[in-house]
Amino acid sequence: MGIKGGLRAMERRKNMDARDVALYGLLIALAFVLSYVESLIPISFGVPGVKLGLANLAVIAALYTVGAGGAAFISLVRIVLMGFTFGTPSMILYSLAGGILSLLVMAFLKRFKVFGMVGTSVAGGAAHNIGQIAVAAAVVEQAALFAYLPVLLAAGTVAGSLIGLLGGMVVRRIRRAITR
Repeated sequence: MGIKGGLRAMERRKNMDARDVALYGLLIALAFVLSYVESLIPISFGVPGVKLGLANLAVIAALYTVGAGGAAFISLVRIVLMGFTFGTPSMILYSLAGGILSLLVMAFLKRFKVFGMVGTSVAGGAAHNIGQIAVAAAVVEQAALFAYLPVLLAAGTVAGSLIGLLGGMVVRRIRRAITR
């Protein structure tokens, strides 16, 4: 990139305008509120870890509006805020594992246009479940936890489809609002 290219990139970042700050704030708030709402909804399929993934709505919207870096920032802030506000250190660890793997998969699929938003969201949900199960199995040293994976993947497919559909609506509204 060179010195001049690096300086231009820094200059662009320094010139983040009020709309950008407001958009990031909106997406972080949306992710935080949806995480909290999700924590209030009791879901039990006999398998621990089944959730709706509502906060992923903000992450997928961020991925398609501000890019992978912005989505990673929003996801990280949401995970840390939720963990320190309502969770435990182990919850932060599991959420980080799932969130990082999910975002990597979704960013790859979006960049190479493998799927549309719904398919990308479904794959992200599956990756999130795989990341969390892998860390949980490593922490408790029990490979038997992978037996939960089929139920988690099925639930993640349904939730990912819903989140992908809703994400499309949210992205359209955000794009309309930022082009005004």
